[in-house]
Amino acid sequence: MTELRSTPLSSRHTSLGAQPHRPPTSSDPKGRQRRVTMSPVGSALHDIFGAPLHLYYLIRFKTCAMQRAFDRARQLLEETRGEKRTRQKEGFPSTERTLPRLGSAFSNPITQNISSYLGARNPLAAPIDPSTESVWLFDNTAYRPIHPYPHSPQPWQASFSAAFFKKGTGKDVSKVVADIADKVGLKETGSEEERERGERTIAERLQPFVDVVAPARWVEVKLPNGKVQRLGPGGRSGTSQQIVTLGADHSNGQVAETDAVRPELTPHGPMFTTFAEPEGWMVISGKSMPLLFTISYPSIIHPSIQAYPGPADIDDTVKVTLTPSPVGILRTTFLSAPTVIESMPALYTHIQSLLNPTWFYLSASPYNLYPFLRAFLHANFPKGTILLRDASWMDLSGFFMSLTQGTEAYKTGRMEMVHSWLPKRKVLCIGDSTQSDPEAYGNIYREYNGWVKKIFIRKVTDVAEMDNQDKNSPERFEKAFRDVPKDVWQVFEDPNDLYAAVDALKAT
Repeated sequence: MTELRSTPLSSRHTSLGAQPHRPPTSSDPKGRQRRVTMSPVGSALHDIFGAPLHLYYLIRFKTCAMQRAFDRARQLLEETRGEKRTRQKEGFPSTERTLPRLGSAFSNPITQNISSYLGARNPLAAPIDPSTESVWLFDNTAYRPIHPYPHSPQPWQASFSAAFFKKGTGKDVSKVVADIADKVGLKETGSEEERERGERTIAERLQPFVDVVAPARWVEVKLPNGKVQRLGPGGRSGTSQQIVTLGADHSNGQVAETDAVRPELTPHGPMFTTFAEPEGWMVISGKSMPLLFTISYPSIIHPSIQAYPGPADIDDTVKVTLTPSPVGILRTTFLSAPTVIESMPALYTHIQSLLNPTWFYLSASPYNLYPFLRAFLHANFPKGTILLRDASWMDLSGFFMSLTQGTEAYKTGRMEMVHSWLPKRKVLCIGDSTQSDPEAYGNIYREYNGWVKKIFIRKVTDVAEMDNQDKNSPERFEKAFRDVPKDVWQVFEDPNDLYAAVDALKAT
Protein backbone atom coordinates (compact mmCIF):
# COMPACT_ATOMS: atom_id res chain seq x y z
CA MET A 1 0.00 0.00 0.00
CA THR A 2 2.88 2.35 0.87
CA GLU A 3 4.49 1.67 -2.49
CA LEU A 4 1.21 2.38 -4.28
CA ARG A 5 0.95 5.82 -2.64
CA SER A 6 4.49 6.75 -3.49
CA THR A 7 4.16 5.81 -7.14
CA PRO A 8 1.70 8.05 -9.02
CA LEU A 9 -0.63 6.14 -11.28
CA SER A 10 0.41 8.35 -14.19
CA SER A 11 3.99 7.08 -13.78
CA ARG A 12 2.81 3.46 -13.82
CA HIS A 13 0.83 4.19 -16.99
CA THR A 14 3.98 5.55 -18.59
CA SER A 15 5.94 2.49 -17.60
CA LEU A 16 3.30 0.35 -19.27
CA GLY A 17 3.74 2.22 -22.52
CA ALA A 18 0.88 4.75 -22.05
CA GLN A 19 1.35 8.47 -22.56
CA PRO A 20 1.93 10.52 -19.39
CA HIS A 21 -1.46 11.43 -17.93
CA ARG A 22 -1.94 15.20 -17.65
CA PRO A 23 -4.74 17.18 -16.04
CA PRO A 24 -7.49 17.67 -18.60
CA THR A 25 -7.79 20.86 -20.59
CA SER A 26 -10.60 22.63 -22.42
CA SER A 27 -10.63 25.05 -25.31
CA ASP A 28 -11.83 28.63 -25.11
CA PRO A 29 -13.79 30.21 -27.99
CA LYS A 30 -10.50 31.05 -29.77
CA GLY A 31 -9.25 27.48 -29.63
CA ARG A 32 -6.57 28.11 -27.01
CA GLN A 33 -6.01 25.38 -24.42
CA ARG A 34 -6.49 26.19 -20.76
CA ARG A 35 -5.77 23.98 -17.76
CA VAL A 36 -8.83 22.90 -15.81
CA THR A 37 -8.61 23.65 -12.09
CA MET A 38 -9.56 20.54 -10.13
CA SER A 39 -11.38 20.49 -6.82
CA PRO A 40 -9.77 18.59 -3.91
CA VAL A 41 -12.08 15.66 -4.61
CA GLY A 42 -11.23 15.75 -8.28
CA SER A 43 -7.52 15.93 -7.52
CA ALA A 44 -7.74 12.92 -5.22
CA LEU A 45 -9.65 10.92 -7.81
CA HIS A 46 -7.10 11.96 -10.40
CA ASP A 47 -4.24 10.56 -8.30
CA ILE A 48 -6.09 7.31 -7.65
CA PHE A 49 -7.75 6.57 -10.96
CA GLY A 50 -5.67 8.46 -13.51
CA ALA A 51 -6.85 8.25 -17.11
CA PRO A 52 -10.45 7.16 -16.35
CA LEU A 53 -10.90 10.51 -14.67
CA HIS A 54 -11.17 12.02 -18.15
CA LEU A 55 -14.75 10.73 -18.00
CA TYR A 56 -15.31 12.89 -14.90
CA TYR A 57 -14.33 16.04 -16.74
CA LEU A 58 -16.12 15.00 -19.90
CA ILE A 59 -19.37 14.66 -17.93
CA ARG A 60 -18.67 17.92 -16.15
CA PHE A 61 -18.09 19.78 -19.39
CA LYS A 62 -21.01 18.15 -21.20
CA THR A 63 -23.41 18.98 -18.35
CA CYS A 64 -22.67 22.71 -18.60
CA ALA A 65 -22.42 22.71 -22.39
CA MET A 66 -25.71 20.86 -22.75
CA GLN A 67 -27.47 23.41 -20.58
CA ARG A 68 -26.16 26.32 -22.63
CA ALA A 69 -27.10 24.49 -25.81
CA PHE A 70 -30.58 23.81 -24.46
CA ASP A 71 -31.15 27.47 -23.56
CA ARG A 72 -29.90 28.62 -26.96
CA ALA A 73 -31.95 26.02 -28.83
CA ARG A 74 -35.11 26.97 -26.97
CA GLN A 75 -34.69 30.64 -27.85
CA LEU A 76 -33.85 29.77 -31.45
CA LEU A 77 -36.99 27.67 -31.80
CA GLU A 78 -39.06 30.54 -30.39
CA GLU A 79 -37.46 33.14 -32.66
CA THR A 80 -40.01 34.87 -34.90
CA ARG A 81 -39.44 35.82 -38.53
CA GLY A 82 -39.27 39.47 -37.57
CA GLU A 83 -36.64 38.79 -34.91
CA LYS A 84 -34.58 36.73 -37.33
CA ARG A 85 -34.79 39.47 -39.95
CA THR A 86 -33.74 42.15 -37.46
CA ARG A 87 -30.86 40.07 -36.12
CA GLN A 88 -29.51 39.45 -39.60
CA LYS A 89 -29.93 43.04 -40.72
CA GLU A 90 -28.23 44.51 -37.64
CA GLY A 91 -25.39 41.97 -37.68
CA PHE A 92 -26.08 40.27 -34.35
CA PRO A 93 -24.74 36.80 -35.34
CA SER A 94 -21.41 38.17 -36.58
CA THR A 95 -21.01 40.41 -33.53
CA GLU A 96 -21.89 37.60 -31.12
CA ARG A 97 -19.08 35.48 -32.52
CA THR A 98 -16.54 38.15 -31.52
CA LEU A 99 -17.73 38.64 -27.94
CA PRO A 100 -15.72 37.09 -25.08
CA ARG A 101 -16.95 34.59 -22.54
CA LEU A 102 -17.26 36.02 -19.05
CA GLY A 103 -17.02 32.89 -16.91
CA SER A 104 -16.09 29.23 -16.81
CA ALA A 105 -18.31 26.17 -17.02
CA PHE A 106 -15.89 24.37 -14.69
CA SER A 107 -16.19 26.69 -11.70
CA ASN A 108 -18.62 24.47 -9.78
CA PRO A 109 -18.07 20.86 -8.67
CA ILE A 110 -19.73 18.23 -10.83
CA THR A 111 -21.88 17.14 -7.88
CA GLN A 112 -23.46 20.60 -7.77
CA ASN A 113 -23.93 20.82 -11.53
CA ILE A 114 -25.54 17.40 -11.94
CA SER A 115 -27.56 17.35 -8.71
CA SER A 116 -28.99 20.79 -9.51
CA TYR A 117 -31.23 19.09 -12.08
CA LEU A 118 -33.06 17.40 -9.19
CA GLY A 119 -34.55 20.72 -8.08
CA ALA A 120 -36.21 20.88 -4.67
CA ARG A 121 -35.55 17.18 -4.03
CA ASN A 122 -31.80 17.52 -4.39
CA PRO A 123 -30.25 15.42 -1.57
CA LEU A 124 -26.84 17.03 -2.09
CA ALA A 125 -28.05 20.62 -1.65
CA ALA A 126 -26.30 22.67 1.03
CA PRO A 127 -26.94 25.97 2.84
CA ILE A 128 -25.35 29.04 1.35
CA ASP A 129 -21.83 29.71 2.65
CA PRO A 130 -21.65 33.28 4.01
CA SER A 131 -17.90 33.45 3.50
CA THR A 132 -17.92 32.62 -0.20
CA GLU A 133 -21.49 33.00 -1.49
CA SER A 134 -24.34 35.51 -1.67
CA VAL A 135 -28.00 35.52 -2.65
CA TRP A 136 -30.30 37.93 -4.47
CA LEU A 137 -33.93 38.05 -3.33
CA PHE A 138 -36.41 39.15 -6.01
CA ASP A 139 -39.43 41.35 -5.30
CA ASN A 140 -42.73 39.54 -5.76
CA THR A 141 -46.52 39.83 -5.59
CA ALA A 142 -48.69 37.89 -3.15
CA TYR A 143 -52.17 36.74 -4.20
CA ARG A 144 -55.09 34.71 -2.90
CA PRO A 145 -55.80 31.55 -4.94
CA ILE A 146 -59.24 31.49 -6.53
CA HIS A 147 -61.38 28.62 -5.28
CA PRO A 148 -63.62 27.05 -7.97
CA TYR A 149 -66.63 27.13 -5.63
CA PRO A 150 -67.93 29.79 -3.23
CA HIS A 151 -65.44 29.79 -0.44
CA SER A 152 -63.96 31.95 2.28
CA PRO A 153 -60.86 33.97 1.27
CA GLN A 154 -57.84 31.76 0.76
CA PRO A 155 -54.53 32.39 2.58
CA TRP A 156 -52.03 34.64 0.83
CA GLN A 157 -49.28 32.99 -1.16
CA ALA A 158 -46.52 34.15 -3.49
CA SER A 159 -43.82 32.86 -5.78
CA PHE A 160 -40.49 33.42 -4.03
CA SER A 161 -37.43 33.60 -6.28
CA ALA A 162 -33.76 33.75 -5.33
CA ALA A 163 -30.45 33.65 -7.19
CA PHE A 164 -27.29 32.24 -5.65
CA PHE A 165 -23.78 33.42 -6.56
CA LYS A 166 -20.21 32.72 -5.57
CA LYS A 167 -18.55 35.90 -4.33
CA GLY A 168 -15.37 37.16 -5.92
CA THR A 169 -15.34 34.49 -8.63
CA GLY A 170 -15.47 36.89 -11.56
CA LYS A 171 -12.33 36.84 -13.63
CA ASP A 172 -10.30 39.93 -14.44
CA VAL A 173 -12.65 41.91 -16.68
CA SER A 174 -10.10 44.42 -17.94
CA LYS A 175 -9.89 42.79 -21.36
CA VAL A 176 -13.68 42.55 -21.62
CA VAL A 177 -14.02 46.20 -20.56
CA ALA A 178 -11.50 47.21 -23.19
CA ASP A 179 -13.37 45.18 -25.83
CA ILE A 180 -16.72 46.80 -24.99
CA ALA A 181 -15.15 50.27 -24.78
CA ASP A 182 -13.68 49.76 -28.23
CA LYS A 183 -16.96 48.53 -29.73
CA VAL A 184 -18.97 51.49 -28.38
CA GLY A 185 -16.33 54.01 -29.46
CA LEU A 186 -15.49 55.19 -25.94
CA LYS A 187 -11.81 55.68 -26.72
CA GLU A 188 -12.61 58.01 -29.58
CA THR A 189 -14.61 60.55 -27.60
CA GLY A 190 -14.16 62.75 -24.56
CA SER A 191 -11.18 63.41 -22.35
CA GLU A 192 -8.96 60.79 -20.78
CA GLU A 193 -10.74 61.32 -17.46
CA GLU A 194 -14.13 60.75 -19.08
CA ARG A 195 -12.90 57.58 -20.77
CA GLU A 196 -11.55 56.23 -17.49
CA ARG A 197 -14.87 57.01 -15.82
CA GLY A 198 -16.72 55.22 -18.59
CA GLU A 199 -14.51 52.15 -18.25
CA ARG A 200 -15.18 52.03 -14.51
CA THR A 201 -18.91 52.11 -15.24
CA ILE A 202 -18.58 49.25 -17.74
CA ALA A 203 -16.63 47.20 -15.19
CA GLU A 204 -19.26 47.78 -12.49
CA ARG A 205 -22.14 46.78 -14.74
CA LEU A 206 -20.28 43.69 -15.95
CA GLN A 207 -19.89 42.29 -12.44
CA PRO A 208 -23.27 40.49 -12.27
CA PHE A 209 -22.33 38.66 -15.47
CA VAL A 210 -18.93 37.41 -14.31
CA ASP A 211 -19.91 36.19 -10.85
CA VAL A 212 -20.34 32.42 -11.07
CA VAL A 213 -23.76 31.02 -10.14
CA ALA A 214 -23.98 28.64 -7.18
CA PRO A 215 -26.40 25.78 -7.94
CA ALA A 216 -27.73 23.40 -5.28
CA ARG A 217 -27.78 26.06 -2.54
CA TRP A 218 -30.55 27.19 -0.16
CA VAL A 219 -31.04 30.10 2.23
CA GLU A 220 -33.32 30.77 5.20
CA VAL A 221 -35.39 33.96 5.14
CA LYS A 222 -37.74 35.62 7.60
CA LEU A 223 -41.19 36.04 6.04
CA PRO A 224 -43.52 39.02 6.65
CA ASN A 225 -45.52 36.86 9.08
CA GLY A 226 -42.39 36.24 11.15
CA LYS A 227 -41.89 32.62 10.16
CA VAL A 228 -38.56 31.32 8.87
CA GLN A 229 -38.72 29.79 5.39
CA ARG A 230 -36.09 27.93 3.40
CA LEU A 231 -35.73 29.13 -0.19
CA GLY A 232 -34.09 26.76 -2.62
CA PRO A 233 -32.18 24.80 -3.48
CA GLY A 234 -31.23 26.56 -6.69
CA GLY A 235 -31.37 24.77 -10.02
CA ARG A 236 -28.94 24.58 -12.90
CA SER A 237 -28.95 28.36 -13.46
CA GLY A 238 -28.43 29.11 -9.76
CA THR A 239 -32.02 30.23 -9.25
CA SER A 240 -34.85 28.83 -7.18
CA GLN A 241 -38.57 29.47 -7.39
CA GLN A 242 -41.24 28.15 -5.07
CA ILE A 243 -44.75 28.97 -3.86
CA VAL A 244 -44.85 30.00 -0.20
CA THR A 245 -48.00 30.45 1.91
CA LEU A 246 -48.00 33.71 3.91
CA GLY A 247 -51.11 33.39 6.06
CA ALA A 248 -54.13 35.69 6.13
CA ASP A 249 -53.10 38.78 8.11
CA HIS A 250 -52.29 41.12 5.24
CA SER A 251 -54.22 43.75 3.30
CA ASN A 252 -54.52 44.75 -0.34
CA GLY A 253 -51.73 47.06 -1.44
CA GLN A 254 -49.58 46.34 1.59
CA VAL A 255 -45.84 46.10 0.91
CA ALA A 256 -43.90 43.83 3.29
CA GLU A 257 -40.19 43.09 3.58
CA THR A 258 -38.46 39.71 3.53
CA ASP A 259 -34.75 39.36 4.22
CA ALA A 260 -32.34 36.53 4.87
CA VAL A 261 -32.05 35.41 8.48
CA ARG A 262 -28.46 36.55 8.01
CA PRO A 263 -28.86 39.89 6.15
CA GLU A 264 -25.18 40.00 5.19
CA LEU A 265 -25.99 37.30 2.63
CA THR A 266 -28.12 39.72 0.55
CA PRO A 267 -25.88 42.44 -0.94
CA HIS A 268 -28.82 44.11 -2.70
CA GLY A 269 -31.08 44.24 0.30
CA PRO A 270 -34.37 42.53 1.17
CA MET A 271 -37.17 41.60 -1.17
CA PHE A 272 -40.47 43.46 -1.15
CA THR A 273 -43.78 41.60 -1.38
CA THR A 274 -46.82 43.52 -2.62
CA PHE A 275 -50.17 42.02 -1.59
CA ALA A 276 -52.92 42.01 -4.25
CA GLU A 277 -56.50 40.90 -3.64
CA PRO A 278 -58.16 38.88 -6.44
CA GLU A 279 -60.10 41.84 -7.84
CA GLY A 280 -58.99 45.29 -8.91
CA TRP A 281 -56.67 46.71 -11.55
CA MET A 282 -53.27 45.50 -12.68
CA VAL A 283 -50.69 47.07 -15.01
CA ILE A 284 -48.26 44.99 -17.08
CA SER A 285 -45.53 47.26 -18.38
CA GLY A 286 -43.34 45.57 -20.96
CA LYS A 287 -40.36 47.47 -22.28
CA SER A 288 -37.48 46.62 -24.56
CA MET A 289 -34.38 46.23 -22.39
CA PRO A 290 -31.84 47.44 -25.00
CA LEU A 291 -33.64 50.77 -25.14
CA LEU A 292 -34.61 50.79 -21.50
CA PHE A 293 -32.56 53.74 -20.41
CA THR A 294 -33.68 56.11 -23.12
CA ILE A 295 -37.26 55.12 -23.72
CA SER A 296 -39.72 55.65 -20.90
CA TYR A 297 -39.02 52.61 -18.74
CA PRO A 298 -40.33 53.44 -15.28
CA SER A 299 -38.06 53.59 -12.32
CA ILE A 300 -38.30 53.15 -8.21
CA ILE A 301 -34.20 53.13 -5.24
CA HIS A 302 -33.65 50.98 -2.31
CA PRO A 303 -30.76 52.52 -0.38
CA SER A 304 -28.82 49.27 -0.64
CA ILE A 305 -28.79 49.40 -4.44
CA GLN A 306 -26.31 52.07 -5.45
CA ALA A 307 -23.63 50.14 -7.31
CA TYR A 308 -24.45 50.98 -10.90
CA PRO A 309 -23.89 54.69 -11.60
CA GLY A 310 -23.76 56.09 -15.09
CA PRO A 311 -20.97 58.36 -16.33
CA ALA A 312 -21.25 61.63 -14.42
CA ASP A 313 -20.90 63.74 -17.56
CA ILE A 314 -24.15 62.44 -19.03
CA ASP A 315 -27.24 64.34 -17.93
CA ASP A 316 -30.14 62.02 -17.09
CA THR A 317 -32.51 64.41 -18.85
CA VAL A 318 -30.69 64.29 -22.20
CA LYS A 319 -32.30 62.06 -24.78
CA VAL A 320 -29.76 59.82 -26.54
CA THR A 321 -30.63 58.52 -30.01
CA LEU A 322 -29.75 54.83 -30.31
CA THR A 323 -30.00 52.04 -32.84
CA PRO A 324 -31.55 48.61 -32.17
CA SER A 325 -28.11 47.13 -32.83
CA PRO A 326 -25.40 45.22 -30.92
CA VAL A 327 -23.44 48.41 -30.35
CA GLY A 328 -26.57 50.20 -29.15
CA ILE A 329 -27.30 47.42 -26.67
CA LEU A 330 -23.75 47.44 -25.33
CA ARG A 331 -23.81 51.21 -24.93
CA THR A 332 -27.16 51.43 -23.14
CA THR A 333 -26.53 48.39 -20.94
CA PHE A 334 -22.95 48.98 -19.86
CA LEU A 335 -22.28 52.70 -20.32
CA SER A 336 -25.20 55.10 -20.74
CA ALA A 337 -26.91 56.75 -17.79
CA PRO A 338 -30.61 55.95 -17.32
CA THR A 339 -33.09 58.47 -18.68
CA VAL A 340 -36.88 58.43 -18.95
CA ILE A 341 -39.19 59.73 -21.59
CA GLU A 342 -40.66 63.07 -20.67
CA SER A 343 -44.18 62.79 -19.22
CA MET A 344 -44.07 59.02 -18.67
CA PRO A 345 -43.40 59.20 -14.90
CA ALA A 346 -46.32 61.62 -14.55
CA LEU A 347 -48.57 59.28 -16.54
CA TYR A 348 -47.67 56.31 -14.35
CA THR A 349 -48.26 58.39 -11.23
CA HIS A 350 -51.70 59.34 -12.57
CA ILE A 351 -52.51 55.68 -13.26
CA GLN A 352 -51.42 54.77 -9.73
CA SER A 353 -53.54 57.45 -8.10
CA LEU A 354 -56.61 56.73 -10.24
CA LEU A 355 -56.67 52.92 -10.42
CA ASN A 356 -54.42 51.84 -7.51
CA PRO A 357 -53.24 48.86 -9.56
CA THR A 358 -50.76 46.08 -8.91
CA TRP A 359 -47.68 46.56 -11.11
CA PHE A 360 -45.65 44.04 -13.12
CA TYR A 361 -42.62 45.09 -15.17
CA LEU A 362 -41.92 42.58 -17.91
CA SER A 363 -38.47 42.43 -19.55
CA ALA A 364 -36.61 39.91 -21.70
CA SER A 365 -33.38 40.69 -19.84
CA PRO A 366 -31.55 37.89 -17.99
CA TYR A 367 -31.72 38.10 -14.23
CA ASN A 368 -28.07 39.21 -14.06
CA LEU A 369 -29.34 42.76 -14.61
CA TYR A 370 -31.85 42.66 -11.78
CA PRO A 371 -29.99 44.98 -9.36
CA PHE A 372 -29.48 47.56 -12.11
CA LEU A 373 -33.07 47.41 -13.34
CA ARG A 374 -34.48 47.39 -9.84
CA ALA A 375 -32.53 50.51 -8.88
CA PHE A 376 -33.75 52.28 -12.00
CA LEU A 377 -37.33 51.16 -11.49
CA HIS A 378 -37.37 52.06 -7.82
CA ALA A 379 -36.41 55.65 -8.57
CA ASN A 380 -39.35 57.13 -10.48
CA PHE A 381 -42.26 54.73 -10.83
CA PRO A 382 -44.70 52.67 -8.76
CA LYS A 383 -43.21 49.66 -7.01
CA GLY A 384 -43.91 46.31 -8.57
CA THR A 385 -42.61 42.90 -9.52
CA ILE A 386 -39.92 42.67 -12.21
CA LEU A 387 -40.24 39.58 -14.42
CA LEU A 388 -36.95 38.53 -16.06
CA ARG A 389 -35.56 35.52 -17.89
CA ASP A 390 -34.12 32.91 -15.51
CA ALA A 391 -31.02 32.16 -17.58
CA SER A 392 -27.65 33.38 -16.27
CA TRP A 393 -25.47 33.89 -19.30
CA MET A 394 -21.71 33.71 -18.79
CA ASP A 395 -21.13 35.27 -22.19
CA LEU A 396 -22.36 38.42 -23.90
CA SER A 397 -23.56 36.56 -26.98
CA GLY A 398 -26.11 34.73 -24.82
CA PHE A 399 -27.13 38.06 -23.33
CA PHE A 400 -27.81 39.43 -26.83
CA MET A 401 -29.85 36.35 -27.68
CA SER A 402 -32.01 36.82 -24.58
CA LEU A 403 -32.95 40.27 -25.81
CA THR A 404 -33.48 39.47 -29.47
CA GLN A 405 -34.74 35.87 -29.74
CA GLY A 406 -38.00 34.34 -28.59
CA THR A 407 -39.17 37.46 -26.77
CA GLU A 408 -42.79 37.09 -27.87
CA ALA A 409 -43.07 33.52 -26.57
CA TYR A 410 -41.24 34.45 -23.37
CA LYS A 411 -43.47 37.45 -22.61
CA THR A 412 -46.63 35.54 -23.45
CA GLY A 413 -45.56 32.76 -21.08
CA ARG A 414 -44.83 35.17 -18.25
CA MET A 415 -48.25 36.81 -18.63
CA GLU A 416 -49.91 33.38 -18.58
CA MET A 417 -48.20 32.84 -15.23
CA VAL A 418 -49.50 36.17 -13.91
CA HIS A 419 -53.00 35.23 -15.10
CA SER A 420 -52.82 32.03 -13.04
CA TRP A 421 -52.21 34.20 -9.97
CA LEU A 422 -54.72 36.99 -10.61
CA PRO A 423 -57.31 35.83 -13.17
CA LYS A 424 -60.01 38.22 -11.93
CA ARG A 425 -57.94 41.41 -12.12
CA LYS A 426 -58.61 43.96 -14.87
CA VAL A 427 -55.43 44.43 -16.89
CA LEU A 428 -53.91 47.50 -18.53
CA CYS A 429 -50.95 46.62 -20.78
CA ILE A 430 -48.36 49.27 -21.68
CA GLY A 431 -45.53 48.64 -24.12
CA ASP A 432 -43.69 49.95 -27.13
CA SER A 433 -42.99 49.04 -30.73
CA THR A 434 -39.29 48.18 -30.41
CA GLN A 435 -39.68 44.54 -29.48
CA SER A 436 -42.65 42.13 -29.33
CA ASP A 437 -45.06 43.87 -26.95
CA PRO A 438 -47.88 44.26 -29.51
CA GLU A 439 -47.79 40.59 -30.52
CA ALA A 440 -47.51 39.31 -26.94
CA TYR A 441 -50.37 41.52 -25.73
CA GLY A 442 -52.50 40.45 -28.67
CA ASN A 443 -51.83 36.80 -27.84
CA ILE A 444 -52.88 37.28 -24.21
CA TYR A 445 -56.05 39.18 -25.13
CA ARG A 446 -57.16 36.36 -27.43
CA GLU A 447 -56.18 33.62 -24.95
CA TYR A 448 -57.98 35.12 -21.95
CA ASN A 449 -60.98 36.92 -23.35
CA GLY A 450 -62.02 39.82 -21.14
CA TRP A 451 -58.93 39.82 -18.89
CA VAL A 452 -57.10 42.61 -20.73
CA LYS A 453 -59.19 45.78 -20.76
CA LYS A 454 -56.82 48.24 -22.48
CA ILE A 455 -53.52 48.18 -24.40
CA PHE A 456 -51.26 51.20 -24.94
CA ILE A 457 -48.35 50.87 -27.38
CA ARG A 458 -45.81 53.66 -27.68
CA LYS A 459 -44.74 54.17 -31.29
CA VAL A 460 -40.99 54.67 -30.98
CA THR A 461 -39.81 57.23 -33.53
CA ASP A 462 -36.75 58.67 -31.78
CA VAL A 463 -34.55 55.62 -32.33
CA ALA A 464 -32.40 55.48 -35.42
CA GLU A 465 -33.49 53.03 -38.13
CA MET A 466 -36.88 52.26 -36.58
CA ASP A 467 -38.51 54.01 -39.52
CA ASN A 468 -36.57 51.76 -41.88
CA GLN A 469 -38.18 48.68 -40.40
CA ASP A 470 -41.81 47.58 -40.37
CA LYS A 471 -42.15 47.81 -36.59
CA ASN A 472 -44.09 51.08 -36.76
CA SER A 473 -46.23 50.21 -39.75
CA PRO A 474 -50.03 50.16 -39.43
CA GLU A 475 -49.98 46.67 -40.95
CA ARG A 476 -47.85 45.38 -38.08
CA PHE A 477 -50.28 46.67 -35.44
CA GLU A 478 -53.33 45.42 -37.31
CA LYS A 479 -51.81 41.95 -37.54
CA ALA A 480 -50.67 41.90 -33.91
CA PHE A 481 -54.13 42.94 -32.70
CA ARG A 482 -56.27 40.84 -34.99
CA ASP A 483 -59.60 40.00 -33.34
CA VAL A 484 -58.89 42.63 -30.66
CA PRO A 485 -61.54 45.40 -30.73
CA LYS A 486 -60.24 48.74 -32.00
CA ASP A 487 -61.36 50.50 -28.84
CA VAL A 488 -59.16 48.21 -26.72
CA TRP A 489 -55.74 49.06 -28.22
CA GLN A 490 -54.20 52.45 -28.88
CA VAL A 491 -50.88 53.47 -30.46
CA PHE A 492 -49.42 56.72 -29.17
CA GLU A 493 -46.31 58.90 -29.39
CA ASP A 494 -46.98 61.50 -26.69
CA PRO A 495 -47.89 60.13 -23.22
CA ASN A 496 -50.03 63.22 -22.64
CA ASP A 497 -52.46 61.89 -25.24
CA LEU A 498 -53.44 59.00 -22.95
CA TYR A 499 -54.98 60.79 -20.00
CA ALA A 500 -58.53 60.74 -21.34
CA ALA A 501 -58.27 57.01 -22.10
CA VAL A 502 -56.87 56.31 -18.63
CA ASP A 503 -59.62 58.35 -16.96
CA ALA A 504 -62.23 56.34 -18.86
CA LEU A 505 -60.88 53.14 -17.30
CA LYS A 506 -62.07 54.25 -13.90
CA ALA A 507 -65.65 53.48 -14.93
CA THR A 508 -64.77 50.11 -16.48
